[in-house]
Amino acid sequence: MGLLLTNRDYAADGNGGVAVVRDGEALMGEVLFRLTARRGSFPFLPRLGSRMDALRRARPSDWESLALQYAAEALDGLDGVSVTGARVSRERDGLWVTAELLWQGGPLAVTARLEE
Repeated sequence: MGLLLTNRDYAADGNGGVAVVRDGEALMGEVLFRLTARRGSFPFLPRLGSRMDALRRARPSDWESLALQYAAEALDGLDGVSVTGARVSRERDGLWVTAELLWQGGPLAVTARLEE
């Protein structure tokens, strides 16, 4: 079990406390946080987060290989999770990254929009 993160903040449970999540939900929240948090923005945890924001400065032909590299860096050390692939697409509202993962022997995909 863990605490539920919504929009990079703890979510309320409606009773004055913080919402709790279970295994897969907690993992998804942690993965999304690590992929969307800018690496180096936490002074006491300089390796937390990803370099996904650098995709905007890269050539579109390099996006997927860089996203794979950045996702692997961001999720390194997350028990039982390995990155198997990455896809990037440009939409009207920005860049979307899908990280393909292997967790507990099964595939899992997580999609996040990169902040402008």
